[in-house]
Amino acid sequence: MPKNLVIKEPWRYGAAGISIALRVTPRGGRDDIDGIEQLSDGRSVLKVRVRAIADGGEANKAVLVLLAKSLGVPKASVKLLSGATSRLKQIAVDGDPARLGEALRLLASAKSTD
Repeated sequence: MPKNLVIKEPWRYGAAGISIALRVTPRGGRDDIDGIEQLSDGRSVLKVRVRAIADGGEANKAVLVLLAKSLGVPKASVKLLSGATSRLKQIAVDGDPARLGEALRLLASAKSTD
């Protein structure tokens, strides 16, 4: 993939917050955000890895906690919208959309590897 290719941000702004498309790697060795990736169908996702296993919702809980901590919002502000049993998930984060978008941009750019 060319280095100068612009990858679309995997989040959408709403009145009450932001929704984020994720690709989650359970049992990823650490809890971390690994940047933005473009899927084969052209969609962009935020890559997230967690130590938790994908059993009984453990990985989902770990993802919500990681995002809340990374974005500086209460855990109650982060909700799973879809993808409970899939690696591809849609997450909603309540808060100031501009601030959340900027925080995500910083987190993603710090981790995206060229």
